Amino acid sequence: MDIEPRFFETNGPGTGGVVGQPLNRVDGYDKVTGKAKYSAEFPLQGLVYGVLKGSEIAKGKIQSIDTTAAMKEPGVLAVLTHQNLPKLAKTPNDQEGKKAIGAPMGFLPLTSDVVHYAGQPVALVVADTFERATHAASLVRVQYAVEKPLASYQDPKAEIFNPEKVQDDKTKGYTRRGDAQAALASAPVKHSATYTHAINHHNPMEPGSTTAIWEAADRLTVYESTQGITRTQKSLATMLGLPQEQVRVVTKYLGGGFGCKGSSWPHTVLTVQAAKAVNRPVKLVLTRQQMFTGMGHREDQTQTLQIGATKEGKLLALVHEKTSTTSPWDNYAEPNSRIINLLYDCPTFESSYQLARANVMTSTFTRAPGEAPGSFAIECSMDDLAYQLGIDPLEIRLRNYAEKDPTNGKPWSSKSLKQCYARGAELFGWSKRNPKAGATRDGRYLVGMGMATASYPVHNSQGTARVRLYADGHAVVQSGATDLGTGTYTVMTQVAADALGLAPDKVRFELGDSRLPTAPNSGGSVAAGTVSSSVYVAAQEVWQKLKKLAIADKKSPLYRAKIEDVVVEKNRMVLKTNKQKGEDFAALMKRNEMSDIEGTGNGKYGAGYETGLAPGPADSGHQDDKGGHSMHSFGTHFCEVRVDAELGTVRVTRWVSVHGAGRILNAKTARSQIIGAASLA
Repeated sequence: MDIEPRFFETNGPGTGGVVGQPLNRVDGYDKVTGKAKYSAEFPLQGLVYGVLKGSEIAKGKIQSIDTTAAMKEPGVLAVLTHQNLPKLAKTPNDQEGKKAIGAPMGFLPLTSDVVHYAGQPVALVVADTFERATHAASLVRVQYAVEKPLASYQDPKAEIFNPEKVQDDKTKGYTRRGDAQAALASAPVKHSATYTHAINHHNPMEPGSTTAIWEAADRLTVYESTQGITRTQKSLATMLGLPQEQVRVVTKYLGGGFGCKGSSWPHTVLTVQAAKAVNRPVKLVLTRQQMFTGMGHREDQTQTLQIGATKEGKLLALVHEKTSTTSPWDNYAEPNSRIINLLYDCPTFESSYQLARANVMTSTFTRAPGEAPGSFAIECSMDDLAYQLGIDPLEIRLRNYAEKDPTNGKPWSSKSLKQCYARGAELFGWSKRNPKAGATRDGRYLVGMGMATASYPVHNSQGTARVRLYADGHAVVQSGATDLGTGTYTVMTQVAADALGLAPDKVRFELGDSRLPTAPNSGGSVAAGTVSSSVYVAAQEVWQKLKKLAIADKKSPLYRAKIEDVVVEKNRMVLKTNKQKGEDFAALMKRNEMSDIEGTGNGKYGAGYETGLAPGPADSGHQDDKGGHSMHSFGTHFCEVRVDAELGTVRVTRWVSVHGAGRILNAKTARSQIIGAASLA
């Protein structure tokens, strides 16, 4: 890029706080020196290795499995199939089981002889080395009764159906607001476009991995590459029939996820079952190839968007249809229509989802599920409509600016999109561009410039944290969150430092262990808001305890003060009316012979925060509509591309992003996220 993104105002020097400052990552040193332990890097005593063998067919039944040659190989401990794998207390193979487990897929491999998709695990080989396990897996011979599979909804034999709900019942299959069909039919201007998207795979730098050790017959520890240790803990406990506290899940570092690590996939529980079978700790890491069939994907899909508008470019109707592929068991589809319904002011809207079952595994959350392809459709169509009417693309968006949420009529909790448009246009030089298509050239290159609106919902969530403040002036702060690599370790250190009045190097933030206070998944942009509010509330409990201690202490300058008259400034408690009168926490604690003091906090994020309603489960992200406001972040992107008209190559040469994203906790990590998201797009 020729222009680096301009950055946000921060707390700035002299303000005293570190929240918002571009603090270097506190875990950076451990990552670059190799000290950071990822889930496949825990050297356990007696560790052995598991390797999955995948099906060579996409549909059919297993007639026989010959494991003789594999079992004769040196070092092989077991070849596990549907015939000899230890049984589970519950599987996701029915709706009741899937719901109880919270499984993303309504089918668990190695529970029957049926093959539903290519690459489906049909055997798991355990050996004393990874190489021996891999070789032995290649020797397993499987005979199939092969059936002809379907690959996609685009197969002429695919049976298209209209689901009542999609996305695990979270989204209605049909939505109507006003009479969009009638409004479209009578609209002076019409536009229709169809967009087809191939499957998107996540494949983060760190593949899926599980290391499982049975500490006792009924006590399990799993080192897992997951975005949600609580969700994984619950899933495993349910499948194994164990109390949740008997299952410990540890994830100290993640090498990316993009949504594929937001759920518990089959390889996790299969590794646990293998560890039980061989009575040894077992490590299993998906190969790069197995990542394409092992942890979900964004479904292939076609969406058609019809727009009705006035000659002045004011929207009258939006009609959206989506058709996509789903697995043999689940009705999963990204909710594309959600963002199309709310991004612009339009009096009528209609959306419908169509699905076709094919021999693929279940699709799942992939970065900005629904928002990404949905934004693509509405933003491309708005540009086409602007071109059709001869209106500037930015101007047509302003003419359809939604002052309140069109889907429910609620006011926005905040919206600064007009300011984002103005600032982005200024930084990019939008007014200086030649709006005529194909008119700007730089030698052999065609130069194009465009812009688009961005938005993402604020999902409801809750979490907990624990703060332990020591009299020597340091603190340990804990929450069972995970760090996708986006900076959770760092931003929570900043929040805790400001809340306790300490320097960041006096705070150690710990995460990634289900023994810690419960926190939500790192996904859906809930972790930073939820965990930071939990840390803040926990720190306030510490201060409340210290205030009570001070006003009861005859030797304290605050003795007999009213608790409501005592305020905290940095690491000192002082009188509100006389801030010279007070003392720091260390002096108080040492005088009272206290080595440490602890507080816990429950943080709420999104609609649950506004209403005070008990939020849903920590990892649910549900109840987004319960508050009095509609909560979304908004922003805009402007970009320039150069197209080689002879070779067809496209190069992005300039990019400006401006976002109203709420309180920025760390300028540097937030900037990295913007660059990463723009690069991914």
